[in-house]
Amino acid sequence: MEKRINEENKEEVMLLEENIQRLQVEVAQLQRQRQRRQEELALHSSQPLRDALLLVCGHGPKEDAHMALSSLREQVEQLEEDLQRQTKMNGISLRSCTARILQSGSTKSVQEMCVCGQCSELDFQVEFQLSEIKGGERPEKSINSLNVVTAASDLCNFSRFLTGVEESRELLMFFRTLRTFSDRMNERRHAFRHFQAKYGQVACAAGGSNPSVLTFHHPNLPGCTFLVHWSVDVSKEGEVTPKVDLLPKIPDRALQLFPSQGVGSAAEAFHSLLRLLGPEAAVEEVIRAAGLLTNEMHDDGHAIHP
Repeated sequence: MEKRINEENKEEVMLLEENIQRLQVEVAQLQRQRQRRQEELALHSSQPLRDALLLVCGHGPKEDAHMALSSLREQVEQLEEDLQRQTKMNGISLRSCTARILQSGSTKSVQEMCVCGQCSELDFQVEFQLSEIKGGERPEKSINSLNVVTAASDLCNFSRFLTGVEESRELLMFFRTLRTFSDRMNERRHAFRHFQAKYGQVACAAGGSNPSVLTFHHPNLPGCTFLVHWSVDVSKEGEVTPKVDLLPKIPDRALQLFPSQGVGSAAEAFHSLLRLLGPEAAVEEVIRAAGLLTNEMHDDGHAIHP
């Protein structure tokens, strides 16, 4: 009986020793993670902030640590105000920014950065490596391995620009062009919503939250439509250009009611209006000239026939 009890005790002791060893391994891993995060934080912080962090972590008198904590709060509040001010100025809101140290040395350091954010209604994610070479009067920084992912609905018009940015690693040009591209997309979205709200069933758009085609149906001529194709082109150099085209679709039967020269020159006349009035006002003139609103309209866009 006593022998069996001793064997059971030995098994419990062995089990406890295994648990202790496993916990020791986990503690060592957590300590290494903590050390790595402290190094990353120190690398991104200014010297006063580094000193304050050391005091808060227990490397100094408690009185100094309390003052340092108050100073850190003030710095964080100031940084948050600066971030809000920058967001209002450039229209870009950052949701997250992470950094991971790939190489850290006395002469060179390499970080892997990932920035996620939103410009208006356009989400983006930018990943790149930031290299810093030390030794001169000022450290030399360079960007490597740039990768950009966006959720643009006009991605086919944006992809060539993104490819060029990733090849040239022009990060500043990407953010500058992203703001302009987003503004032009917003102009199209607001214009289409305006036409749909004003003309109801006469105006129809399909293709997601920011469609590129708006179709106007003539209330008295079935099959007679005018398509407004509004794209936003971006060159490889970052030049953003809205492109608005008018595509009339007139059935043969209805075509007999119109002079062929007038219908054929509709697109050319529309582009002349674009140069003079801009997209939204030019479309309004086409609607009026084409007789799409010869009848009065209900508030919901339905025509009132006499």
